[in-house]
Amino acid sequence: MQNPFDFALATPEISLLIMACAILLVDAFNKTESRHTTFTLSIGAMLVLTVISLWQWSAGVRGNSFGGLYVVDDLAHFLKVLSYIAVAATMIYGREYSERRDMVKHGGELYCLALFALLGQMIMISAGSMITVYLGVELMSFALYALVALRRDHIKATEAAMKYFVLGALASGVLLYGMSMIYGATGQLDMRLIAQVIGSGNAERLPLVFGVVFIVSGLAFKLTAAPFHMWTPDVYQGAPTSVTLIVGAAPKFAAFAITLRLLIEGLHGIAIDWQPMLLLMAVLSLAIGNLAAIMQTNFKRMLAYSTISHMGFVFLGLLSGVVEGQAAVAGWAYGSALFYVVIYVLTTLVTFGLILLLSREGFECEEIADLKGLNRRNPVLAGLLLLAMFSLTGIPPMAGFYAKLAVLQALVGAGYVTMAVIAVLFSLIGAFYYLRVVKVAYFDEPEGELVPVNTGVVTNGLMSLNGALILVLGILPGGLMTLCVQVIESSLKF
Repeated sequence: MQNPFDFALATPEISLLIMACAILLVDAFNKTESRHTTFTLSIGAMLVLTVISLWQWSAGVRGNSFGGLYVVDDLAHFLKVLSYIAVAATMIYGREYSERRDMVKHGGELYCLALFALLGQMIMISAGSMITVYLGVELMSFALYALVALRRDHIKATEAAMKYFVLGALASGVLLYGMSMIYGATGQLDMRLIAQVIGSGNAERLPLVFGVVFIVSGLAFKLTAAPFHMWTPDVYQGAPTSVTLIVGAAPKFAAFAITLRLLIEGLHGIAIDWQPMLLLMAVLSLAIGNLAAIMQTNFKRMLAYSTISHMGFVFLGLLSGVVEGQAAVAGWAYGSALFYVVIYVLTTLVTFGLILLLSREGFECEEIADLKGLNRRNPVLAGLLLLAMFSLTGIPPMAGFYAKLAVLQALVGAGYVTMAVIAVLFSLIGAFYYLRVVKVAYFDEPEGELVPVNTGVVTNGLMSLNGALILVLGILPGGLMTLCVQVIESSLKF
């Protein structure tokens, strides 16, 4: 008989909580302004967590604990490992940037809050109940609100934090209200029990449908999909770039995980009700994201609208899993959406990492015009920028091309041929503003003195590896795509 309170299953979360508290305590007695100790311990924590999760995954550790509130499966292991890598890369890229702007001068809250945000993401990834989903969302969100406002003397950051907090609180309330309606309709909080009640036909139809509307709206906010995208451009632009990367990378894995847990695992039986919502939001995200990005001159703001458009592709993959009530193509469709999120986060680490490396003391590399002459100053960074922009555009042989192709194949397989054509057309529109960035970096004459860009050995090596992965996974995508489909099929019941 399985232990209903198996703490061993939650070893990664328990370990992170202990390490984060210990790092916070060590930092309190650390008087150095650079906070090298806090940074080193935080990276060490990521390594320890990676080892723990990989060991659990290879040992076949699966199951649920705490009365079904917490779930461990292949999907949880996979997304947690990716989250550790993303957070570690974010810390390494943003270290010098944060030190130059005195963000760690009076304390290492930047690193500690990033760890607590990661803890919230891990809880979201392993959520087996709507209660756990909400606890994880709030833990992650409150840490991110504080991170955005970390530069208290910076007006734009404070304004961005206020907008993020107000709209985030509203979205959390909407999500919670939807969960309460689902509970009222089914009498259950556990995802799999909700699916059973819906499958048996005993759920109250009206509150169930209304609950789905509110839940999808809350999830769209967390995934930065239109029309719930209003916070994204302002927060991406206003937050310190090191924090923007924390907000824009690893949390996407957690948001995608709870979308799978809630819609695919819990509410798959009424896919006919949430599919049209995802379809509408996908079209709006593609349209608003791509058309608004064309008009941007601020690089961070352009990437924010780019994020919105890419979440449209993710939604297209998610809505392709059910055809006329049958889940015959579900594994490939949801696997393609997961693959897309992985490639998107990988590319985001490069784009915002480059902004961090190009920013120096007294200078923020935020405008697209700031990239002029980059190829002359640092050909390696210019090449990495080219790889990232080509991948986001969907130009072969970059990983972004195969990610888009996989989603389009799922769409066509599900009979959404018109939607596939629309997605391709908006991708062509998106090519304009991505290729404009490449043109500026390679062909525009720099304004003023040509300042060389120097990067550290570790940071340069990690950035090069990051860029190489975009190319390698585009040439050889089969292994990762197969893994994505396998973790979906072995973890979710549909």
